[in-house]
Amino acid sequence: MLKYRLISAFVLIPVVIAALFLLPPVAFAIVTLLVCMLAAWEWGQLSGFKSRSQRVWLAVLCGLILAAMLFWLPQYHHNVHQPLVEGALWASLGWWIVALLLVLFYPGSAALWRDSKTLRLVFGLLTIIPFFWGMLTLRAWHYDDNHYSGALWLLYVMILVWGADSGAYMFGKLFGKHKLAPKVSPGKTWQGFIGGLFTAAVISWIYGLCVNLDVAPAILLTCSLVAALASVLGDLTESMFKREAGIKDSGHLIPGHGGILDRIDSLTAAVPVFACLLLLVFRTI
Repeated sequence: MLKYRLISAFVLIPVVIAALFLLPPVAFAIVTLLVCMLAAWEWGQLSGFKSRSQRVWLAVLCGLILAAMLFWLPQYHHNVHQPLVEGALWASLGWWIVALLLVLFYPGSAALWRDSKTLRLVFGLLTIIPFFWGMLTLRAWHYDDNHYSGALWLLYVMILVWGADSGAYMFGKLFGKHKLAPKVSPGKTWQGFIGGLFTAAVISWIYGLCVNLDVAPAILLTCSLVAALASVLGDLTESMFKREAGIKDSGHLIPGHGGILDRIDSLTAAVPVFACLLLLVFRTI
């Protein structure tokens, strides 16, 4: 299993970085849309849809919704402060606050949504659609002035999430004693959680020194720590839905890694929350 995980990582990481820096906005939007469709297909299983055809239609519906939003906003990358985009990012902030409550009070909270496919689908849309717009708005950062500014921001968020996850794993292995959310994800500890936040703070400081991000260090640190918190919540939320669905992995698309959602669960929370704070709360663009 470890061999497959390493091979997949060595293949996927260069592909992701190449997509960030080499694809123009339209092509990047299409690739992101396809990733979101795959995520929606897997979310169908978390929503209780066992039929493959039903999940395919769910993926198609998600793709049509995102394509329609793009069609209505053909020039979104010149002005991200548009009601539809801002609404999606604010909705993400609201959804992850709700998700935090669902995780904190699980399994009692599951009684509110366990028997409702519609509600679970709404949760899926609130996860996937803001993630889509978070990816696109960050990629569009000062695009007219520098085609790579947004790519550096997205790369930063990805490094932040991956680094915080690795830091949490190492600190958890070395010092982990107290469970963070034993009823949702027994492997996570408070020591690992704190270690992950510490790692995120270090990454924020180093990246701010090495790359000209044109943002005050205090703002960058605040956005980074909240995004790191959100990334943990994204992981826990997917674990909660998988536990209710009785599955270990959301899919089997990536050898050794499970499905698309298993790889981007942290990013689905971190990216839109980071974008919302950076672009809407602190108005840095």
